Amino acid sequence: MKKQSFFSKIMLLLNMIFSFCLLVACIIPYTSSASLAFVSLAVPLLVFVNILFFIYWVLRKKFYFLLSLSILVYGYLTLGTFIGFNSINKTINNEDSITIMSFNSLGFRGKGDEWESTSGDTIVKFIQNERPDIVCFQEFDNRKIRSHYFEEYPYKYVDFEYDNNKVIQAVYSKYKIVHKGILEFPETLNSAVFVDIKYKKDTVRMYNLHLESLKIRPRSIQRERSDKLFGRLRHSFAKQQEQSTIVREHMNNSPYKNIVCGDFNNTQFSNSYFTIKGDLKDSFLEKGRGYGKTINFWKFPFRIDYILVDPAFEVLSHKNYGINLSDHEPIMAAIKIPTE
Repeated sequence: MKKQSFFSKIMLLLNMIFSFCLLVACIIPYTSSASLAFVSLAVPLLVFVNILFFIYWVLRKKFYFLLSLSILVYGYLTLGTFIGFNSINKTINNEDSITIMSFNSLGFRGKGDEWESTSGDTIVKFIQNERPDIVCFQEFDNRKIRSHYFEEYPYKYVDFEYDNNKVIQAVYSKYKIVHKGILEFPETLNSAVFVDIKYKKDTVRMYNLHLESLKIRPRSIQRERSDKLFGRLRHSFAKQQEQSTIVREHMNNSPYKNIVCGDFNNTQFSNSYFTIKGDLKDSFLEKGRGYGKTINFWKFPFRIDYILVDPAFEVLSHKNYGINLSDHEPIMAAIKIPTE
C-alpha cells in the first residue's frame, strides 16, 4: 500500500474539519443550541469547500471523495438548496393573484449611517412604480411618510406609539384590513405585527416581523475581543429562537391561512427560520433565481429576508431587487390564493 504524502494527510485533515462543520450546521436547525448557531451562517462556504474537496479527491482517484459526497448529500436532504434554479418569471396577469413586497427600509435613512433626506422620497417612488398589492415594512419611520404618499393603499397598520423607542413595523394594503395586532417580544426593541386581510370571500392572516439583530458592525469586529463577540452572537441567537417560538405558537392558533414576511436577521439554515417556516412555502425557493441575496455583511451576501406562504397557495413569481435604498434589498412575490 502506497504511503500517503504529508500534503495528502493535511488535505484529509482539513477535509474532515470542514465536513464536520457542515454536519454540525445540518443539525443546528433541529436544536436549540445558541452556542453552535453561528456555524449556520457559514453553510454556503462550507458547501463550496466540500465540493472542492470532492473534486480534488476524484481527480486524485482517492476514495476520500466519499467523505464530502456523503456530507453534501446529507446536507441537501436536511437543509435543502440555497440556490434558485427556477425559470425566468413570466408576466403575471391573474385576477386570483396578489403581489406582496417585504422591505427593511432602515428608517428611510439610506444605506449609510448618515441621514440621507432624499432616500424616503426614492423609496416611495420605488413602491409607486412597482405597485405591490401589500407592502410590509420593517424598521419603518412614520415621521418621513405623509398620508398622500401611499394613496393607493387605503388600509394600513403602523405599530407606532409615542414615547416608545421600539422598531416600527408597518403594513400597507390595497385590501381591507379587518383585524390587526402586535406580538410583543420580551426585553427587546423588536416585534412582530399581524393583520387579517379580506381577499374576495376569504380572509388571510399576514405576519410582518423583525427578529433580533446580531448587533455586529464590521468596523468594530477587529477592535472587539472574540469572547465578547461570540457572547453577543449567542445572546442574539437565543433571542431569535425565543421570538420565533412566539410567532410559531401564534400562527398555530390562527383561524386563517398564514403568510409571513420579514427580516429574520438569520439565514434559511437557522433554527428560527425552520421554526417559523414549518410547512410553509418559501417564495424564493419556489420561484427565485440565483443566490437570492438580500443583504451584504462583511462583504459576503446573505439571504435573511423572506416571504413564506401557506402550502395551499401557489407562488407564481419571486423577485429580488438589487437596489441600494437601504442596507437590505426589497423582495416581492406574486401569489395565487385559491378561492371557492
